[in-house]
Amino acid sequence: MGSQEMKMKRGIPEEEYLMSGHLACAGCGATIAMRYALKALGEDVIVVIPACCWTIIPGAFPHTALKVSLYHAAFETAASTATGVKAGLEMKGDSTTTVLAWAGDGGTFDIGLQALSGAAERNDDFIYICYDNEAYMNTGIQRSSATPFLTWTTTTPVRQAKEEAKKNIMEIMAAHRIPYAATASVAYPEDFFQKMKKAKEIRGLKFIHILASCPTGWRLPSQLSIKAARLAALTRIFPLYEIENGEKYTINLKQEPRPVQEYLKLQGRFSHLTDSEIEVIQENVGRAWERLMKKAGD
Repeated sequence: MGSQEMKMKRGIPEEEYLMSGHLACAGCGATIAMRYALKALGEDVIVVIPACCWTIIPGAFPHTALKVSLYHAAFETAASTATGVKAGLEMKGDSTTTVLAWAGDGGTFDIGLQALSGAAERNDDFIYICYDNEAYMNTGIQRSSATPFLTWTTTTPVRQAKEEAKKNIMEIMAAHRIPYAATASVAYPEDFFQKMKKAKEIRGLKFIHILASCPTGWRLPSQLSIKAARLAALTRIFPLYEIENGEKYTINLKQEPRPVQEYLKLQGRFSHLTDSEIEVIQENVGRAWERLMKKAGD
């Protein structure tokens, strides 16, 4: 573990708000993410969830694996529903309950983007988390606009792997000039925990983009789920950073990068890549990192 990773180590409460009996796949990064998010926010929270894996994970009504209030919403309405829940709480004089919209990449990058943009433009006061497993995993591993370049999915087979780059959702949110946006990873729980605590104290819309490894869709052994998420950060494929008010960039992890092939070779969804294609991905990652460094003034 590098020195910068050691600096990110901080205490996390032992209290659990995600209990046993949930229906997630083994190694599910989205479930790990929810566990740490709730540790940061505590029990006084209402979670708004649209159609996604997390619609299923808590269990069937009247049972639930969560110790917090949960509101299921339509696929495209995570942000607008969270806006309404917050407005209702304020009408009752409740200014302490945290509203958390919790959506996958399909419900954020694609289907829910209009509602999210509207909430961001209004600067509505809630936290929006996109747990990004880079495809529509709940319905069969179909391509989303969060799916990386040249990735296999069931709708982008090997001979027709996705030719478009992954949508840069962080720059879209930065363009809205919201008070706080950050990337996070299930492989760095202390960093994620601190970003959630920070977001809770800020008024307005807060956006957290968390990489949530998916062994099922990534064609990855479940015991390597966290390793894959860590390599995504260490190779700079998924850098960890914060954006305040759309202008102030802070990079949280800047140690020497690992080659992207260490991350790619771990997953079956990239098993078709040639050496030349991996080199193209490496070059793309390098250019993206240089742009991020310039924004951060490093």
